[in-house]
Amino acid sequence: MNSNLQSEGDINITPARKRWAEKNIDAQTKRLLDEDASCFLHQTLSTPCLNVIESCSGSRITLSTGQSLLDFHGNYIHNLGFGHPEIIEAITEILPKLSFSTRRYTNRYAIDLAKKLTSYTPSLTRVLFAPGGAEAISMAIKVARAATGRHKTISMWDSFHGATLDAISIGGEAVFRKDIGPLMPGTHHVPPPNPSECPFHCGNQCNLNCAGYIEYILEKEGDVSAVIAETIRCAPFIPPKEYWQSVRAACDRHGAVLILDEIPHALGRTGKMFTFQHYGIEPDMVVIGKGLGGGIMPFAALIAKEEFNEKIKNQSLGHFTHEKNPVACVAALKMLEIIERDNLLEHVHEMHRYSMKIMTEMKENHPFIHDTRALGLIMGIELRHPENGAKAADLAEAVMYRSLELGLSFKCSMGNILNLTPPINVSKNELEDAFTIINQALAELS
Repeated sequence: MNSNLQSEGDINITPARKRWAEKNIDAQTKRLLDEDASCFLHQTLSTPCLNVIESCSGSRITLSTGQSLLDFHGNYIHNLGFGHPEIIEAITEILPKLSFSTRRYTNRYAIDLAKKLTSYTPSLTRVLFAPGGAEAISMAIKVARAATGRHKTISMWDSFHGATLDAISIGGEAVFRKDIGPLMPGTHHVPPPNPSECPFHCGNQCNLNCAGYIEYILEKEGDVSAVIAETIRCAPFIPPKEYWQSVRAACDRHGAVLILDEIPHALGRTGKMFTFQHYGIEPDMVVIGKGLGGGIMPFAALIAKEEFNEKIKNQSLGHFTHEKNPVACVAALKMLEIIERDNLLEHVHEMHRYSMKIMTEMKENHPFIHDTRALGLIMGIELRHPENGAKAADLAEAVMYRSLELGLSFKCSMGNILNLTPPINVSKNELEDAFTIINQALAELS
């Protein structure tokens, strides 16, 4: 199989997927999966699907067979777990009263949410809402173009910003980009800050040569509109603090807008409301989504500096039908209220310390674990062959499928990284159960 396809997540065309399905899918489930496969266009990251979900609640999903799984995947939407009762209650209360907000009108809930989101940073003061992350990324690209009069971008290989044409143009994954061109012009790509596969041979720790390369392109091109990147890659790649400080300064020197994509990990997953707050910088724009809708409603937002308002006010750059959806806004407001009331940012820090202790011990006991890393509860266990450092992709996939059998769902990213993203209100016992399952799978298979 082409290793370039091993990127955003595990794909459904591998021999391991086929073997797992033959062993684990019963007749009733297979009938439903076959129905799904007969209705939907087939894609490597969805249909034909893995299994059939019957229900979801908290940190768990229950399959049609009755098996209950801890879900440390959740498509990054379950910040507070699935079906949080207070969010459901808030949605249920607003639905009979205001189920939709017609364009040209606003509503109290949209205003309150915009004010709440902008209260978390000193300089990001303007908001646009959108039904999904890819649309919010599209808005950010357009705002940067309108504000700078330029169109070129710098983004990263291996990145993911959504599946629309503009988003895959700045994205860096072959599974989305291949056979689709021509893509948007002027989209430069640079290596991500990933020491494990750094073309600048930085070793075990980023030496910022990759950040220097961004400035090299900014200088040579001279007319780049924006640098667009995920603050941390959800595989995860976690750059050092100096990385974003260097890129921020380079953008300032060359008149480029810095757009940070925090769709999967803003709003608490890293222990702060925005991931860039770990780096002592502020972008010109940040895009959030996924969990913004409380794990129920599809919802995203672009949050930008005040200066952009004057530059784009005579254009329509975010004209979406569900722009100020009151139901989604109520879900988001309730989620933020719970995060603050229950001190969940501190809980994330506590669970991070606990998880890192366990993962460090696992690394000492399993030679195939090349690296363990986390920012808050965005966690990754990277598997490589100890004798030559090559990606242990087959082992990672096998561990994932064995973990499913044992009661834990997560995804493999970049082929060889066990990508763990539990809800931010996850319990210590749930984390212990998850790591016990991964330990067992690694012991059996390596």
